[in-house]
Amino acid sequence: MEFHRKLPRNRLEFALFMAIVSILSVNIIAPLITCFEFGFSLGTYGNVLRVLPVLWLVVIALVLLTHKPAEWLSAKIVSKGDSFRATVKINALCAVFLLSILLTVIGAWIGSGRLSMEPILGFFHKWPRNFAIALFVEIGIAQPAARFVMLKVHGLIDEKARKQELLGED
Repeated sequence: MEFHRKLPRNRLEFALFMAIVSILSVNIIAPLITCFEFGFSLGTYGNVLRVLPVLWLVVIALVLLTHKPAEWLSAKIVSKGDSFRATVKINALCAVFLLSILLTVIGAWIGSGRLSMEPILGFFHKWPRNFAIALFVEIGIAQPAARFVMLKVHGLIDEKARKQELLGED
Protein backbone atom coordinates (compact mmCIF):
# COMPACT_ATOMS: atom_id res chain seq x y z
CA MET A 1 0.00 0.00 0.00
CA GLU A 2 2.82 2.45 0.84
CA PHE A 3 4.38 1.81 -2.57
CA HIS A 4 1.12 2.93 -4.19
CA ARG A 5 0.63 5.96 -1.95
CA LYS A 6 4.18 7.32 -1.56
CA LEU A 7 5.80 6.64 -4.92
CA PRO A 8 5.04 8.02 -8.39
CA ARG A 9 2.27 6.26 -10.31
CA ASN A 10 2.89 7.77 -13.75
CA ARG A 11 5.41 9.82 -15.75
CA LEU A 12 4.08 13.18 -14.59
CA GLU A 13 4.35 12.14 -10.95
CA PHE A 14 7.81 10.68 -11.63
CA ALA A 15 8.86 14.06 -13.07
CA LEU A 16 7.50 15.85 -9.97
CA PHE A 17 9.19 13.34 -7.65
CA MET A 18 12.50 13.68 -9.50
CA ALA A 19 12.26 17.48 -9.54
CA ILE A 20 11.75 17.61 -5.78
CA VAL A 21 14.56 15.14 -5.03
CA SER A 22 17.00 16.66 -7.49
CA ILE A 23 16.39 20.29 -6.52
CA LEU A 24 16.74 19.54 -2.81
CA SER A 25 19.75 17.30 -3.36
CA VAL A 26 21.68 19.65 -5.63
CA ASN A 27 20.98 22.65 -3.39
CA ILE A 28 22.16 20.82 -0.26
CA ILE A 29 24.80 18.34 -1.41
CA ALA A 30 26.81 20.56 -3.77
CA PRO A 31 27.25 23.43 -1.28
CA LEU A 32 28.13 21.03 1.55
CA ILE A 33 30.73 19.13 -0.45
CA THR A 34 32.23 22.35 -1.82
CA CYS A 35 32.34 23.99 1.59
CA PHE A 36 34.01 20.92 3.13
CA GLU A 37 36.52 21.08 0.29
CA PHE A 38 37.28 24.83 0.25
CA GLY A 39 35.98 26.13 3.57
CA PHE A 40 32.66 27.47 4.73
CA SER A 41 32.31 31.07 3.52
CA LEU A 42 29.87 33.23 1.60
CA GLY A 43 32.37 33.41 -1.25
CA THR A 44 32.49 29.64 -1.55
CA TYR A 45 28.71 29.42 -1.37
CA GLY A 46 28.41 32.13 -4.04
CA ASN A 47 30.72 30.19 -6.34
CA VAL A 48 28.57 27.09 -5.88
CA LEU A 49 25.39 29.01 -6.70
CA ARG A 50 26.85 30.02 -10.08
CA VAL A 51 27.25 26.41 -11.22
CA LEU A 52 24.11 24.92 -9.66
CA PRO A 53 21.89 25.26 -12.76
CA VAL A 54 24.40 23.36 -14.93
CA LEU A 55 25.01 20.84 -12.17
CA TRP A 56 21.26 20.31 -11.74
CA LEU A 57 20.84 19.51 -15.45
CA VAL A 58 23.76 17.08 -15.31
CA VAL A 59 22.29 15.42 -12.21
CA ILE A 60 18.93 14.97 -13.99
CA ALA A 61 20.69 13.38 -16.98
CA LEU A 62 22.77 11.10 -14.76
CA VAL A 63 19.74 10.05 -12.70
CA LEU A 64 17.99 9.03 -15.91
CA LEU A 65 21.11 7.17 -17.13
CA THR A 66 21.70 5.34 -13.84
CA HIS A 67 18.04 4.61 -13.03
CA LYS A 68 17.98 1.15 -14.65
CA PRO A 69 21.41 0.05 -13.32
CA ALA A 70 20.40 1.21 -9.81
CA GLU A 71 17.13 -0.75 -10.06
CA TRP A 72 19.05 -3.81 -11.22
CA LEU A 73 21.48 -3.49 -8.31
CA SER A 74 18.61 -2.96 -5.86
CA ALA A 75 16.85 -6.07 -7.15
CA LYS A 76 19.98 -8.09 -6.31
CA ILE A 77 19.74 -6.95 -2.67
CA VAL A 78 16.02 -6.58 -1.93
CA SER A 79 13.71 -9.56 -1.61
CA LYS A 80 10.06 -9.61 -2.65
CA GLY A 81 8.74 -9.62 0.93
CA ASP A 82 10.95 -6.78 2.20
CA SER A 83 9.27 -3.76 3.75
CA PHE A 84 8.62 -0.47 2.01
CA ARG A 85 11.26 1.28 4.12
CA ALA A 86 13.90 -1.35 3.40
CA THR A 87 13.13 -1.24 -0.30
CA VAL A 88 13.30 2.55 -0.65
CA LYS A 89 16.45 2.76 1.47
CA ILE A 90 18.24 0.10 -0.58
CA ASN A 91 17.06 1.75 -3.78
CA ALA A 92 18.40 5.11 -2.56
CA LEU A 93 21.66 3.46 -1.49
CA CYS A 94 22.17 1.94 -4.94
CA ALA A 95 21.25 5.16 -6.77
CA VAL A 96 23.51 7.29 -4.55
CA PHE A 97 26.33 4.77 -4.91
CA LEU A 98 26.29 5.06 -8.71
CA LEU A 99 25.61 8.79 -8.85
CA SER A 100 28.26 9.65 -6.27
CA ILE A 101 30.90 7.78 -8.25
CA LEU A 102 30.09 9.78 -11.38
CA LEU A 103 29.48 13.12 -9.68
CA THR A 104 32.67 13.00 -7.61
CA VAL A 105 34.50 13.44 -10.90
CA ILE A 106 31.96 15.26 -13.10
CA GLY A 107 30.87 17.60 -10.30
CA ALA A 108 34.48 18.64 -9.72
CA TRP A 109 34.90 19.33 -13.43
CA ILE A 110 31.75 21.45 -13.49
CA GLY A 111 32.73 23.28 -10.31
CA SER A 112 36.25 24.05 -11.50
CA GLY A 113 35.15 24.81 -15.04
CA ARG A 114 37.82 22.57 -16.56
CA LEU A 115 38.57 18.95 -17.31
CA SER A 116 41.55 17.64 -15.40
CA MET A 117 42.89 14.46 -13.86
CA GLU A 118 42.70 15.97 -10.35
CA PRO A 119 39.22 14.60 -9.45
CA ILE A 120 40.22 11.17 -10.76
CA LEU A 121 43.54 11.14 -8.89
CA GLY A 122 41.87 12.27 -5.64
CA PHE A 123 38.80 10.08 -6.14
CA PHE A 124 39.38 7.55 -3.35
CA HIS A 125 40.11 10.34 -0.90
CA LYS A 126 37.00 12.38 -1.73
CA TRP A 127 34.39 9.84 -2.79
CA PRO A 128 33.65 8.34 0.68
CA ARG A 129 32.83 11.79 2.08
CA ASN A 130 30.76 12.71 -0.96
CA PHE A 131 28.91 9.39 -0.79
CA ALA A 132 28.14 9.81 2.93
CA ILE A 133 26.85 13.37 2.48
CA ALA A 134 24.73 12.40 -0.53
CA LEU A 135 23.32 9.30 1.18
CA PHE A 136 22.35 11.28 4.28
CA VAL A 137 20.65 13.99 2.22
CA GLU A 138 18.82 11.50 -0.01
CA ILE A 139 17.62 9.17 2.73
CA GLY A 140 17.06 11.81 5.39
CA ILE A 141 15.77 14.86 3.51
CA ALA A 142 15.17 14.74 -0.25
CA GLN A 143 13.38 11.43 -0.75
CA PRO A 144 11.22 11.69 2.39
CA ALA A 145 10.13 15.16 1.23
CA ALA A 146 9.26 13.86 -2.24
CA ARG A 147 7.40 10.85 -0.79
CA PHE A 148 5.43 13.22 1.48
CA VAL A 149 4.41 15.28 -1.56
CA MET A 150 3.41 12.08 -3.40
CA LEU A 151 1.33 11.00 -0.38
CA LYS A 152 -0.50 14.35 -0.42
CA VAL A 153 -0.97 14.34 -4.21
CA HIS A 154 -2.31 10.77 -4.14
CA GLY A 155 -4.58 11.64 -1.23
CA LEU A 156 -6.12 14.45 -3.28
CA ILE A 157 -6.40 12.28 -6.40
CA ASP A 158 -7.94 9.37 -4.48
CA GLU A 159 -10.38 11.67 -2.67
CA LYS A 160 -11.47 13.21 -5.98
CA ALA A 161 -11.98 9.72 -7.46
CA ARG A 162 -14.06 8.68 -4.41
CA LYS A 163 -16.24 11.78 -4.74
CA GLN A 164 -16.76 11.14 -8.46
CA GLU A 165 -17.62 7.53 -7.67
CA LEU A 166 -20.21 8.62 -5.12
CA LEU A 167 -21.69 11.19 -7.48
CA GLY A 168 -21.80 8.65 -10.29
CA GLU A 169 -23.67 6.14 -8.13
CA ASP A 170 -26.46 8.58 -7.12
